Amino acid sequence: MIDRILDLLRERYGAPSVHRRLPPLDELVLTILSQNTSDTNCERAYASLRRRYPRWEDVRDADTADVEEVLRPGGLAAQKAPRIQAVLRELSDGGPPGLDWAAGLAPADAMARLVAMPGVGPKTASCVLLFSLDVPVMPVDTHVGRVARRLGLIPERMADGPAHAALTELVPDTRMLEAHLLFITHGRRTCIARRPRCGECPLLDLCPYGRSVAPSG
Repeated sequence: MIDRILDLLRERYGAPSVHRRLPPLDELVLTILSQNTSDTNCERAYASLRRRYPRWEDVRDADTADVEEVLRPGGLAAQKAPRIQAVLRELSDGGPPGLDWAAGLAPADAMARLVAMPGVGPKTASCVLLFSLDVPVMPVDTHVGRVARRLGLIPERMADGPAHAALTELVPDTRMLEAHLLFITHGRRTCIARRPRCGECPLLDLCPYGRSVAPSG
């Protein structure tokens, strides 16, 4: 069923555009900055951080108040600045911080190591592994979770943490990134949170939620 869903979404929206490819540590910091803020604010804060501190060890060793000020345009700077610095310290084994070691671990081991760090949950860890290291794991954001629950791919009340593992198991490795991006597009354009456009959905025949709310006939 999942291949059919992805084929229909690809027919509707086209092949997903090439996703950004950052080094894993850059992706980790960017994803932490994206938590509870808009893409625009996140990118603004990330660009400001990189301009002010060219190296990650510069961020690690800076005064936290200075990092907060740099991150202020992105929102929640008081929480994110010390969180990022704590992660960078944890990833500094006597030298510059690094994350390339994650590529050499089994996916489950890499996930466990990443989520053990402060402020790094399953979504953040999955983004780093999928986007930067080509590890086939499924990041579950608001859109991915909504689409998957409405389609009945995961239980309605399943929390996002278990949903990462369940969808990772369900989606073929070779289509993981495609599935993530197509679900996000579908969640933004059609399967929106309020008043979803079920009548024009390419997945209506496969969707228990859509069939329950779409006008019949």
